Amino acid sequence: MKTRPVLIVDDEKNIRLTVSQSLESIGLDTDMAMTGEEALAKVKANDYSLILLDLKMPGMDGMEVLRRIREVRPEVRVIVITAYGTVESAVEAMKLGTVDFVQKPFASKEIRALVSRVLQRDQIDGQKAEDYSSRLELAKRCVADRQFAAAIDHVRKAIALEPGRPEAFNLLGALLEIDRNVPEAEECYREALKLDPSHRPAKENLERSTRSRRHGQTISEEEDTRKGRR
Repeated sequence: MKTRPVLIVDDEKNIRLTVSQSLESIGLDTDMAMTGEEALAKVKANDYSLILLDLKMPGMDGMEVLRRIREVRPEVRVIVITAYGTVESAVEAMKLGTVDFVQKPFASKEIRALVSRVLQRDQIDGQKAEDYSSRLELAKRCVADRQFAAAIDHVRKAIALEPGRPEAFNLLGALLEIDRNVPEAEECYREALKLDPSHRPAKENLERSTRSRRHGQTISEEEDTRKGRR
């Protein structure tokens, strides 16, 4: 079955071309946009299977583009490309249904592997998913559909299958933060770090969460404040 095109949004021409060539080598059609405004026009006019979206662009930034994409194409899958990403933007992106990130500089094989995994995620049979990896992929699919309670359930099942994997605890922590359960979220980050003290996402999440709590706001509350100011 022919896959719908992938849209690559980045203000750097070499990044657009590199990603396009990498994906065309595995049989995917691609389209490109160099600004957020151009990307939104293309998203409104075309049907894409996936969007690779740079977070930091002149003019309209990637997070605002993501918000607007969700208004017009809530079902499309998005991978965020970033060299400037923070943990705060990662959690905010999850609230908007994006859980996959790739950081510059990246290798072509990394992009191909991630895109393939995201596209294959929708083909997983939830009734037959009994292993750790499938459960985690189902959780990420639920995040993309903004079904956060179901995502939490899948991550908990993944942890029950393989309790020694820090990635699942870190993902559960972020989901619990979105659910405003900050104390349990921080316990998940601590558990991930017990399993792997070098696990950077959990370390950054815990530092950011405790810092925000000391200042009296969770990530969800900070986003609500920003929305109120716009």
